[in-house]
Amino acid sequence: MRHGRLSFGSLLGVGVMAVGAVLGTATGAGAVTPDTATLSFNCGFFGSGSATLNATQDGTAATISLSTSAITSPISVGANSVASTLTLTKNGTDTATFTGRSNPAIPAGGPVSTGPLTGTVAVGDSLEAKSLKVVVFGITANCTATSAQSPGPFVF
Repeated sequence: MRHGRLSFGSLLGVGVMAVGAVLGTATGAGAVTPDTATLSFNCGFFGSGSATLNATQDGTAATISLSTSAITSPISVGANSVASTLTLTKNGTDTATFTGRSNPAIPAGGPVSTGPLTGTVAVGDSLEAKSLKVVVFGITANCTATSAQSPGPFVF
């Protein structure tokens, strides 16, 4: 009677397949698509212009950083002194908000950059920016999206 032997090569092959299966599922987890999008905002008295949004995801936590030419700073603004709320349409019917008080230093006349703004997402959430509220030195700018996000909503 002949007994089968398990060789090192066989074990190595099984191990490589197992690692490949784990990596194959791990790389798709937590990815947001697209990770960068653009749109236009109208901020009333403060102006209008384009905005670039960059999104990242780590499990259910997500961040969005934003830079817009719709609002320029009349004076220099120090880092971490802009309070922002970005409201997004969630799955076409609900809303999601991303908030934060993080920004780089903004020179006089420079476009407002804010973020990362933090929020919570679930797998499959589709988010598209609709409005932005920016508060600097007690002055509030309310902005409304005037175009769709391009190339499309963020899908988490």
